[in-house]
Amino acid sequence: MAGVLGRIKEFARSPQGRRTIEQVRRAASDPRRRAQAQRLFARLRTRR
Repeated sequence: MAGVLGRIKEFARSPQGRRTIEQVRRAASDPRRRAQAQRLFARLRTRR
């Protein structure tokens, strides 16, 4: 499992990972996207 975490850290430090993180941050700050994500998580939570 440590290998997977290491690969995730490596990706997050790469230029592509930084761009991806910035896109996610922008999407998370958008109220419509935030509501959409909350609905998705609520649906996933009720399925279990």
